[in-house]
Amino acid sequence: MTDRPITEDDLHAYVDGRLDAARNEEVSAYLDKHPDVANRFASYSVQRTLLQGAFDPIAGEPVPSRLNLNHIIATRRQSRVSNWRLAAAAAVLLFAGGSGGWYMRDMMVPPSEGVVALAREASDSFATYAGDRTRPVELRADNMVELVDWSTERMGRKPVLPDLSKSGYRLMGGRVVSTPHGAGLMLMYDNDQGTRLVMLTRPMAVDQTRTMTPHSQGKVDGWAWASNGMGYSLVGSLPSEALHPLADDIRKQVQGEA
Repeated sequence: MTDRPITEDDLHAYVDGRLDAARNEEVSAYLDKHPDVANRFASYSVQRTLLQGAFDPIAGEPVPSRLNLNHIIATRRQSRVSNWRLAAAAAVLLFAGGSGGWYMRDMMVPPSEGVVALAREASDSFATYAGDRTRPVELRADNMVELVDWSTERMGRKPVLPDLSKSGYRLMGGRVVSTPHGAGLMLMYDNDQGTRLVMLTRPMAVDQTRTMTPHSQGKVDGWAWASNGMGYSLVGSLPSEALHPLADDIRKQVQGEA
């Protein structure tokens, strides 16, 4: 067994039977301990079985020459075939070949990894929770021991809870959130003017160490970086230059705890 956290990718690969024996055993043990996740992915398994049943009758048929991969590439270079036609041809190839939704997922989802993905996930968390006046956090600041234990169990790494009180921001609390790259810890801060900030941290498979980089998504600006295998992104509705000293303070506190 390893300490590597179970990610959504692992769970989808488990359903599609594409994990090695050791990882398969780890995911199986994880699902035994998390019946809610097991039930969700059991429904995916049923869908996969239904799809296979629907396409098995044509799985043995020869692939039409117009759908040959080399032919598709050549045609694209010559006439710049539109993206939707290529996607449709790829879908026929994949289902006819019985490879299932796993590879289709990789083709249809734009590649995004490392701190770029983390920054987007932090902005999405801000958009979802920062405007919530009823329950913006799952556990409040007076219950941080439970939050640390919860997030440590889900991420496989103990998080640091930065203190931004010197800059006028108090910790409201946080919650464990799901990302396409595994569980992450979202912390929320606010000040006396009601301005809220969100910090998202999670283990990094890519960009395990990365210098601080600004990012923007709509009206949300922020900074993202990685240190010692953990990624951090601070976001808010403030200009990036106003967020930079706060992000730098967090970076120093995290490195001091490492």
